[in-house]
Amino acid sequence: MTDDEILHAFDGIRVWQQGGKRAVHKPLLILLALGRLARGEPHMAEFSDIDEPLSKLLSEFGPSSAARSRHYPFWHLRTDGLWELSGPGSILDRPPGATPTLTELRREHVAGGLPPALANAFRRKPELIAVVAQRLVEAHFPTSLQQDVLDAVGLAAPTSDFSGPTGDQAAARPRRNPAFRERVLRAYEYRCCVCSYDLRLSGQVVGLEAAHIKWFQAGGPDVEPNGLALCALHHKLFDLGGFMVLPDTYMMIVSQSLVGSQEAKDKMLGYHGAGIILPQSNSYLPSGEFLRWHRGEVFKEPGRDV
Repeated sequence: MTDDEILHAFDGIRVWQQGGKRAVHKPLLILLALGRLARGEPHMAEFSDIDEPLSKLLSEFGPSSAARSRHYPFWHLRTDGLWELSGPGSILDRPPGATPTLTELRREHVAGGLPPALANAFRRKPELIAVVAQRLVEAHFPTSLQQDVLDAVGLAAPTSDFSGPTGDQAAARPRRNPAFRERVLRAYEYRCCVCSYDLRLSGQVVGLEAAHIKWFQAGGPDVEPNGLALCALHHKLFDLGGFMVLPDTYMMIVSQSLVGSQEAKDKMLGYHGAGIILPQSNSYLPSGEFLRWHRGEVFKEPGRDV
């Protein structure tokens, strides 16, 4: 396989389900497998050996219930041609829709990993691992979380001397509107809509970011009603599901999963139940459609009582 063919194969995995549902299981499993290859570990691993790290990744970077279905990507990724399984015929001969249970995968010592042709291609050209990993996080996670995901699986960003895909494949990848950030920051008068942070250095805004409510990677548009002006801290918390914003009232609800020292927790809980700072025009108000998507696909349920 050529480099472009490998990139195209990983670009083609199906993860964004109908209705904008998040399904980060497959990319996180692939990233975990790429991390193993980068460390020189065998390309095949029993489910019981990767169960815990996969569960941890899904709990941190997936929707609230993602970790409960961690056996699904281990079984279904092979239909994308990027995964192979080994184990007893009583398991492997099942039809694709007959997903084994967590217990069956552990008890029967079912192993999975990248096919040998792909694993050998990555071993011959280790820099390709970083390129595929970077493209996966760019395709399925917002900018605020991409390095965190790579760090969690032990992978580095690609070196600048790798050219990547060319031609139609490169042109087909979606691109963000570069004006989105400026439009959103202007809508919120260049201050965080949670904490009013508005620090500038020589007139330049520092540490203030435009967050997509419905992620760009999930088809969220680059428009003001899909944006919030947030400081770097609250942007990351929002993208991790640490808090949500209710439609209509624009009230902040903090997740029960957000914990820490009393001082840090009290500071964040000071915003719980309060409304965000609204944009300067009603035409920029956060869309209820996008806020509901964030609650269902990102927010770590349950929320704290108001």
